[in-house]
Amino acid sequence: MSTIELVGLGKRYGDFTAVAPTDLHIAQGELVTLLGPSGSGKSTILSMIAGLTAPSEGTVRIGGRDVTHVPPAQRNLGMVFQSYALFPHMTVFDNIAFALSIRGVAKRDIARRVDKALEQVRLGGLARRRPSELSGGQQQRVALARALVFEPEILLLDEPMGALDKNLREQVQLELRQLQRDLGVTTVLVTHDQEEALSLSTRLVVLDKGQVQQVDSPMQAYRRPRNRFVAQFIGTANLFSGELSQRSGVPTVRLADGTEVVCGDAGDAAGAVDVVVRPEHIELLPHDAGDGLQAEVVESVYLGQSTKLHLRTGGGVPVIAMVQQRQLDVSPGRWLRIHWRAEHAWPMPQ
Repeated sequence: MSTIELVGLGKRYGDFTAVAPTDLHIAQGELVTLLGPSGSGKSTILSMIAGLTAPSEGTVRIGGRDVTHVPPAQRNLGMVFQSYALFPHMTVFDNIAFALSIRGVAKRDIARRVDKALEQVRLGGLARRRPSELSGGQQQRVALARALVFEPEILLLDEPMGALDKNLREQVQLELRQLQRDLGVTTVLVTHDQEEALSLSTRLVVLDKGQVQQVDSPMQAYRRPRNRFVAQFIGTANLFSGELSQRSGVPTVRLADGTEVVCGDAGDAAGAVDVVVRPEHIELLPHDAGDGLQAEVVESVYLGQSTKLHLRTGGGVPVIAMVQQRQLDVSPGRWLRIHWRAEHAWPMPQ
């Protein structure tokens, strides 16, 4: 298996910069997700790694070899697209074998490699079916088997589960993660689905408008986002703006209404900051409690395992809380106090 290294890789279309010069190192066996909204540049980066799009500047290295100007067929990589791109008139076996046959691989070797790929994706016994006879999840696995049949150094996945419904998507995500871990193939996934990125990745590359905003583990990107965009794009974020100072070595943020909140760590933040607190870390207290911020319940939404509360502080800041047990009256119009532990408050430079 191989590493992937991007050095100053960028793409421009006239005066429009689709991807600003980007440096990124992906280690052997990693599953790295390019995450961002539409137009953020994630698919363009994947396309440049694949050789389908020529970069305007910079270098692509796979396994230490400069492949910037090497044709896609000579990069030893497999690709899976959202549409799957299966031939409807061919059987599952023939769909997977097609690319091997046009490369002149012997029939005996083709049969062995196709059977192996089908077993890897748990489709043994379905080789003679056509795509129309398969479920969406099975079609996705056929596309994955077709990408793996080459025994590629790199696996590139472009929104591969976008066409699946939620329950099936979660099942296929689990299967994909287990397969990738078992094979140890270096994988790059493109998605705009935050949950998918968090559940699958060893690292996230968060992009916006062609610029890399943060490269980190899913846990770090969620708990310690670098800026407001990352905080709001990955999950739901409550943001409180204020001025950061140190009180006896303790990071303290003074909000606009004069309330002070303590943070467990300040990182490299200083001065004007946005404090991010995730909804699951918001605790509810009675209105007459001494701690926390006053907040009015705007709406209460029952979600089964939890209740989602929309609140508004006395200073007019909207807040979302996810609570497991409702020990207090959370009817709209009720006033409570909201509180969180210091280690769950993370200040970011504004």
